Amino acid sequence: MTKHIADQPRMQGTARMREFLRQDRIDKLHPAIRSLHSQPKSRDPRSRKATEYARIERGHLT
Repeated sequence: MTKHIADQPRMQGTARMREFLRQDRIDKLHPAIRSLHSQPKSRDPRSRKATEYARIERGHLT
């Protein structure tokens, strides 16, 4: 007679932890990307026109 499927031992070793850490690393941003996103945005008033033209060209009218 064989054991029930629930009676089987769980994963052995560090495979479960390794997979968890791999998925966790994938979900996080690289520190270089994070620093680029956190830099202050200095905008020249003259560049606002180009931004507005690009927005209108993409179809975002509001």
